[in-house]
Amino acid sequence: MKLANKVALITGAGSGQGAAAAKLFAAEGALVTAVDINEAAANETAKQINAQGGIAFAMRIDVASEQDAEKMVAATIDRYGQLDILYNNAGIEGEPNYLSNFSIAGFDRVIGVNLRSVFLSMKFALPQMIKQRGGSVINIASVGGVNAQKGGAAYCTAKAGVIMITKVAALEYARYNIRVNCICPGFIQTPMMERIAAMSGIKDPKVLERGNAIGRAGTPEEIAKVGLFLAGDDASFASGASFLIDGGLML
Repeated sequence: MKLANKVALITGAGSGQGAAAAKLFAAEGALVTAVDINEAAANETAKQINAQGGIAFAMRIDVASEQDAEKMVAATIDRYGQLDILYNNAGIEGEPNYLSNFSIAGFDRVIGVNLRSVFLSMKFALPQMIKQRGGSVINIASVGGVNAQKGGAAYCTAKAGVIMITKVAALEYARYNIRVNCICPGFIQTPMMERIAAMSGIKDPKVLERGNAIGRAGTPEEIAKVGLFLAGDDASFASGASFLIDGGLML
């Protein structure tokens, strides 16, 4: 098992990419904390992991909340005694508006969930990793953090920020054997992709796949496998990098 005796804290673990990562990491031996703002969904992920012989517990967490971010890290350490992997997956698409029409509250919410949360979780998790003299942080960014998208004033800005905060953290904490990387997914078959299509007036989400060189959307499991690589020892020389996993969309 690639993650035997490792402890992984995964945000947005109630569905989509987060749930896929939680299940894969657990199958590879990790002890998992599955957090999500949807408590029932987080509980379902943990239930499925435990039913398959893994070990997981769930928490309802608002990742944009300083108090909740501190609580999820503390609860993980209290339960398992360590924290080896932080997987910052939680995110929202926000409202699809041109910049001048964007609501201030809507902008702040996207920045809070998609970027501030990454700062907060690292802020509270890194001291434990420093104490352990090692760890792996994996932040989920997006192709939207690399290329601008109409209507993406908040989303693209937040995801670009995730890429940069990943680099800063990697530079600052390499001396403690802590690796920090990010994944930039393209169109992935998730509830979020379906919502984005609906907000854009697209009845068939497959329309979004046409720009991919591979010709299809990715699956949450494909992103989770990249996360597994970055979480484990196979990626021991990878830090500060952004992994563009988009089926050739950016080509």
